[in-house]
Amino acid sequence: MTNTIAIFGLLVVLMAIGMPVGVALGLTVLSFMFIFTDVPLESVALKMFTGIEKFEIMAIPFFILAGNFLTHGGVARRMINFATAMVGHLRGGLGMSAVLACALFAAVSGSSPATVVAIGSILIPAMVKQGYPLRFGAGVVASAGGLGILIPPSIVMVMYSVTTNTSVGALFMAGVFPGLLLAFMLGLCTWYVARKNNYPTLERVSWGERFKSFRTAFWGLMLIVVVMGGIYSGMFTPTEAAAMSAVYAFFIAVFVYKDLSFKQIPKVLLDSANMSAMLLFIIASAVLFSFILTSEQIPQRMADAIVGSGMGTIGFLIVVNLLLLVAGALMEPSSIILILAPILFPVAVALGIDPIHFGVMIVVNMEIGMITPPVGLNLFVASGITNAGLTEMSKAVMPWLYTMLVFLMLITYIPSISTFLPRALGMM
Repeated sequence: MTNTIAIFGLLVVLMAIGMPVGVALGLTVLSFMFIFTDVPLESVALKMFTGIEKFEIMAIPFFILAGNFLTHGGVARRMINFATAMVGHLRGGLGMSAVLACALFAAVSGSSPATVVAIGSILIPAMVKQGYPLRFGAGVVASAGGLGILIPPSIVMVMYSVTTNTSVGALFMAGVFPGLLLAFMLGLCTWYVARKNNYPTLERVSWGERFKSFRTAFWGLMLIVVVMGGIYSGMFTPTEAAAMSAVYAFFIAVFVYKDLSFKQIPKVLLDSANMSAMLLFIIASAVLFSFILTSEQIPQRMADAIVGSGMGTIGFLIVVNLLLLVAGALMEPSSIILILAPILFPVAVALGIDPIHFGVMIVVNMEIGMITPPVGLNLFVASGITNAGLTEMSKAVMPWLYTMLVFLMLITYIPSISTFLPRALGMM
């Protein structure tokens, strides 16, 4: 018990004083090993290296690179035009277009902040110009941007998979139907808010115009087929699909759409390398942290205590949701999964909860955390686009936040929403 308090107490203190998550995790482990154990500190370097040499982890830098090529390569703009042509005539047309465009871009980017930047930087000013309140535009884009980590491919899902040794392919497939369902619910909420406030609509376009917008967005949309089709057909592993997505995104951005010049490529590569290095360092430190937890048998003792307490599956899921919602308001998703998944996962397995269902539930919690103050990533990104304050942004997302909480309850207590597709495809 003393060791457990020492580990988590030191971690909380280091993070509270503003130390980066990766450094806080590594320093916690080093301090604990030096003071409480006889394990040689030389083993730290070996453990960190072996922690990130897993083949699946290579998917992360490739998906980041693909997302950056797409963000700079005009794909988002073409997807927005297609989405606007399809749903712009509905009440709150540009808001509905934002939800659909976020869902489409989420299916090729794997990142929520990237989705908010790509879609929000174009659509939020357009909405304000059309007469929509800034709060409405910022709220719908910040919320729908969360689809970036639920609709596959998802960097956060890859991290959960690496941490818990769960199938990445099965997780990706498990995110498809929940992602579409959440997009529908967010669209319904957008329509209701727009109808209640009598926001404007766009003129209905002809099917010829819709087909034309689809044709221009076709090469970007084909990336969904390349990634998901390649994984499902067995042609690629998820990591190989990530590499293919990066090559494909480069090709269409430079040679098909020609929105990305060769002069811009070094900056895209450097930005991707910076983000990848940051995430890989956090992963390496988290692997070290997980090793200490396991060696001290903290997850095992926690699992035994919860199973022995008679809390049951429902009680445990309620506690996990509350814990993750609080953590999501204070930390970014990657750090939460890398710290908490090794602790919570053994308990979930001991209670008979399906690992794939549990993973999707955690990802939905992370989505909600992205629009929850004080550290909601999407709030900060949308705030940067709109120059609105954090308080204003927090109020703006409220209708969609309530919708996402209802969705979380559905995902938590109806596991088949997450599991029926990978089960039907024989992936679990």
